[in-house]
Amino acid sequence: MFADRAKIIIRSGKGGDGHVSFRRELYVPNGGPDGGDGGKGGDVIFEVDKGLNTLTDYRHRRKFHAQDGEPGGKRRCHGANGGDIILKVPEGTVVTEAQSGKVIADMSGENTRQIILRGGRGGKGNMHYATATMQVPKYAQPGQPAQELEVKLELKVIADVGLVGFPNVGKSTFLSRVTNAQPKIANYHFTTLSPNLGVVDLDNSGFVIADIPGLIEGASEGVGLGHEFLRHIERTRVIIHIVDAASTEGRDPIDDIYKINRELEAYNPEIAKRPQVIAANKIDAIYDETDSPVELLKMEFETQGVKVFPISAVSGEGVRELLYHVQSLLNSTEQKPIVFEQEFFPEDVLITENLPYTVTVDETDAHTYIVEGPKIEKMLGYTNLDSEKGFAFFQRFLKDSGILQDLEKEGIQEGDTVRMYGFEFDYYK
Repeated sequence: MFADRAKIIIRSGKGGDGHVSFRRELYVPNGGPDGGDGGKGGDVIFEVDKGLNTLTDYRHRRKFHAQDGEPGGKRRCHGANGGDIILKVPEGTVVTEAQSGKVIADMSGENTRQIILRGGRGGKGNMHYATATMQVPKYAQPGQPAQELEVKLELKVIADVGLVGFPNVGKSTFLSRVTNAQPKIANYHFTTLSPNLGVVDLDNSGFVIADIPGLIEGASEGVGLGHEFLRHIERTRVIIHIVDAASTEGRDPIDDIYKINRELEAYNPEIAKRPQVIAANKIDAIYDETDSPVELLKMEFETQGVKVFPISAVSGEGVRELLYHVQSLLNSTEQKPIVFEQEFFPEDVLITENLPYTVTVDETDAHTYIVEGPKIEKMLGYTNLDSEKGFAFFQRFLKDSGILQDLEKEGIQEGDTVRMYGFEFDYYK
């Protein structure tokens, strides 16, 4: 069974806890706190592996998690950071959140490596909490908890051209004729049970073709293989519609084309609008010359702007002309790769979590406002404020979680300072 889908649970590493200890050495009275910080938890990273073409590695294993950070130690020893887990996937894999179906990452194009879940930040040891009035702090900061998420992996192969058509019209034979692909070929329906890819070489150019199996009338209602493999033509720019012009199975080729186009429309109207060319196959099996089915196809579809090419995938007749026309269609269409934009941001879960926080005015400075609590600690534990993306999330977090509104209620003015544990910024609308 071709593995082009999987559902897995991923978990980042928990941050190591800070340590509580005190320096105890001979001749060193009142040594003070020396508990070290915990290590950062490992990240969950997806990475493209050009050598993979299926998601088989994720069919029989469901859970993947990074290492937890180690706790801090005595004598200011920092706990080791947890190891990242790198999940290798084939190019074209789309990672979505399992419940909403929203895209988290599209592993294609320039995006060959992406951190999906960040590990929790390690907790601070008690050496950080010594003050003039608290010289023996007996507490340390716990590490941030791990993040866990159920995701779906879907492979949407990257091809320039998609082959569609009823079963047994000669798609696999055509693919084996024009490329080095070796698909299984036999005279029965659903011979092809997985998408096949092949590369066409034309003089100094070429393109990739994907043969999409199992599309028949009623696929949108689950008949046959349903829409099982249509995701693989979502990235294609041109569609070759192969039809049995000789009607060897008694079907009307014109009716077949309309039926398949309706299924494409039902699956994704955007795909149905892409440039299409009709390959009238099996002309070597046409014996009645009085009412040519190829001419009927041309009269029906060339008036709609869709070119019809009579071909024989078995003998190769007419195939070269078809390929050159497809190449010209590709040259005239935008070559920008189809990439699915990110819709779900795992860190946004931090905004909706119902954790407490407080907003107070600093007793020593009326122009400084202090925001503290588990909600703030957790957000800072997962957010890299030095990065542009992390800072953009931080700004959205302040607004969507109601913290800015609470600051305004306390009377904050432009230019006042906001302090969140070790992080400070000036407030401006």
